[in-house]
Amino acid sequence: MPTRTPEEIRASIESNRMELAHSLTRLRGEVAEITDWRKQIAEHRREVLVGAAVAGFVIGGGIAAIGGLFRRRK
Repeated sequence: MPTRTPEEIRASIESNRMELAHSLTRLRGEVAEITDWRKQIAEHRREVLVGAAVAGFVIGGGIAAIGGLFRRRK
């Protein structure tokens, strides 16, 4: 098994360091894009509106059902 010289080891470490810095920069950009909720809402406007309508219907129906239960007890 050939051994590496100290210079080769240093060069390898520096290369790995540069690759890591590049990967971290790319990852930061991807995380910033994914967590941009305004952009996500703009890109998925239809899904957001449908979800809001369903949630409103469920919540409204639940409130009406609870109101009906209280009216029946009297």
